[in-house]
Amino acid sequence: AFENIIFEIDGNVAVIKFNRPKALNAINPDVLKEMGEALDQIQADTNVKVLVLTGEGEKAFVAGAVLGQMSSFSPLQGRHFSLEGQTLLFRLESLPIPVIACVNGFTLGGGCEMAMSCDFIYASDQAKFGQPEINLGIIPGFGGTQRLARLVGRAKAKELCMTGDQISAQEAKEL
Repeated sequence: AFENIIFEIDGNVAVIKFNRPKALNAINPDVLKEMGEALDQIQADTNVKVLVLTGEGEKAFVAGAVLGQMSSFSPLQGRHFSLEGQTLLFRLESLPIPVIACVNGFTLGGGCEMAMSCDFIYASDQAKFGQPEINLGIIPGFGGTQRLARLVGRAKAKELCMTGDQISAQEAKEL
């Protein structure tokens, strides 16, 4: 019984859908907690052979974190949230099964970091990728600076993180 994600296992396929479409599926501490619980179930089920991540609604895979909530965090709460996100994405990366991100719409900030933690990313033509945190005076907090550099090279990663520019699915594919 999750409130922020939809979690299903159908045969050998597990699916996690981020289910906050009115908030563009933005990540908050509850999303991280629920996703961690879903990963626990996946790791315990030896029948699961693949995990698919996607977003509910037509506008976003995950459009970052809940900024209003983050702005009220104390420095210690902010650090804890960042560490929770990093830990979750490291777990996702280390799953012994393929993890596929099916990206629709905005895939920004923590959502882009989530997608980069997957083994494969399949994106619709409407997908937009970016690390816009710099526009808020912060940097990607879930390990995105490192993942992005590994995927697109150091120079392009620096450009994307330092400008906050968004790129299309086609440009992301070319990179």
